[in-house]
Amino acid sequence: MATRPSAPAWLDVPVDANALAAGVWPDSAARDDDGRLVIAGVDAAELAARFGTPLYVTDEAQVRARAGRVLDAFGSAFAAVGASVAVYYAGKAFLSTEVARWVAEAGLNIDVCTGGELAVALAAGIDPARLGFHGNNKSIAEIERAVSVGVGTIVIDSRIEIDRVADAAARAGRVQAVRLRVNSGVHAHTHDFLATAHEDQKFGVPLDDAADLVATIRDRAELRFLGMHCHIGSQIFDAGGFAESASRLIAVHAELLTDGDVPELNLGGGFGIAYTAADEPTPIEQIAAGMAEAVGAACASHGIPVPRIAIEPGRYIVGPAGITLYEVGTVKPVEVDGGVRTYVSVDGGMSDNARPALYGADYTARIASRVTDAAPTLVRVAGKHCESGDIVVDADYLPGDVRPGDLLAVAATGAYCWSLASNYNHLGRPAVVAVRDGAARIIVRGETEADLLSRDAGIPLPTPAGTDALEGAR
Repeated sequence: MATRPSAPAWLDVPVDANALAAGVWPDSAARDDDGRLVIAGVDAAELAARFGTPLYVTDEAQVRARAGRVLDAFGSAFAAVGASVAVYYAGKAFLSTEVARWVAEAGLNIDVCTGGELAVALAAGIDPARLGFHGNNKSIAEIERAVSVGVGTIVIDSRIEIDRVADAAARAGRVQAVRLRVNSGVHAHTHDFLATAHEDQKFGVPLDDAADLVATIRDRAELRFLGMHCHIGSQIFDAGGFAESASRLIAVHAELLTDGDVPELNLGGGFGIAYTAADEPTPIEQIAAGMAEAVGAACASHGIPVPRIAIEPGRYIVGPAGITLYEVGTVKPVEVDGGVRTYVSVDGGMSDNARPALYGADYTARIASRVTDAAPTLVRVAGKHCESGDIVVDADYLPGDVRPGDLLAVAATGAYCWSLASNYNHLGRPAVVAVRDGAARIIVRGETEADLLSRDAGIPLPTPAGTDALEGAR
C-alpha cells in the first residue's frame, strides 16, 4: 500500500477503494454486476458515451424526496409549537426550469437573488406569489420587474432599498410584501457565536437598527412588513447556531410587535450535507426539532405567539443528488514528503467545480467504469486548466491501477457546481442530465465551441439569405 504523503487527518485508508460511502453518494447509486456505477438505474458509462464528459448527473427522485422531507420535517416540528412553516428552495444552489418545477410540485416556494434567477423561475411557470427575491444590490430594473410580476416577497437588504421598493410598488399600483434582512451576530459556520451584530459584511443590517428601519418601512403605505430575515452561514451540521440566532431575533421581534403586526420570521438556510465519509451532518428532523424548541421557548419567554416560520434550504435538497462524471486523461506519480502522491487529471476542473479553488472544499471520487482489486493509493484529482490550483478532489484514495480512459465520478456535486461554472480556458459548460427510473434526459444543454464563438464579435455573422438582393434594391 502506498504511503500517506500530506494526507489530511480525516481521510482514512479505505478497506475497499471501490466502495460508495452511504450518505455521500446518491441514494440510488450502486455497482452493477460488472462493477460499473449505476445511478437511478442508469449506467454511468452509458451516460458518458451518450452525452460526453464532463457531465453533471442529477437523481430527480432524490431531489423531489429531499424537498418533501425538509417540508415534512419542519412542518411537523413547528406544528408542535403552534406555528406553520414556509420552505423556500434557495435557487442559487442550482436552478433550472425543471428543478424549479420539481421543488414547486413538492410544495416548496423558491428564493431567487438576481433577475436571471427570477427569469428562470417565471419561465418554469412558477406562480410569482411563491417567489422571494434576495440580494444585497438589486438593481432598479430588477426591483421594478419583481414588483410588476407580483413576486411574493422582496427581502430588503439596506436602508436605500426601502424607498426603491416602495417607489416601484407605487408606480405599479400595488402593495409589496417585504422582509428585512438583519445580522444576528451568529456565525454558525465557524462555530463562533459573536456577541455583536455589527458585522463587517455586505449582507443585511445590524440587528440594533431593525426597529428604526421597520418603522421606516411601515411609514410607506406601498409596503407590507412581514418580518425579519437572517442567514447565519452554510454547511451547518446542527441546530445550535440557529437556536442562538433565533433567541436574539425573537427578542427584537417581540419589540416590533408593539407597533404593528409581524406575522413571519425567516431563519434562513445553510443545512449541511456529507461530501466525504468523515462528514456527519445531523438528520434534518433533529435540526428542525431543535430549531422549533428554541423558537418556542424564546417566544414563551417573551409572552408572544410563535410567528409563521420561513426557511431556505438549497444545498440540502440538490447537493447529495448530483454527481459529476469525468474521463481520466493522464496519471502522474509525484514524490512528496518521502512518499508518492498520484495526480489523476480529468477533462474538466475548476470551470465545472470552482468550490475547491474558492473554499478549499473536499470531495469524494470513485472509478465509475469498473472495480478492481488493486490496493488503494492516495490521489489528487486535478483539472485540465492552466492553473496549479485547478484541483477537483484534493485528497482521496483510488485503486492503484487507475489509468487513462477510466470514467471517474465525483459525489455530492448537485449544489453550486453548475451554478458557479465558467468558460475558463474556453471550455464549454457541461450538460446537466436528470436520471429517474432507468431513463435519462438533458435538463440543461451543454455548451459547444460554436456556442462559445457565437458571442465573439470579431467573427462576422452569417448573412441571411436574400439580404444582399434587398440591399441592392434600396
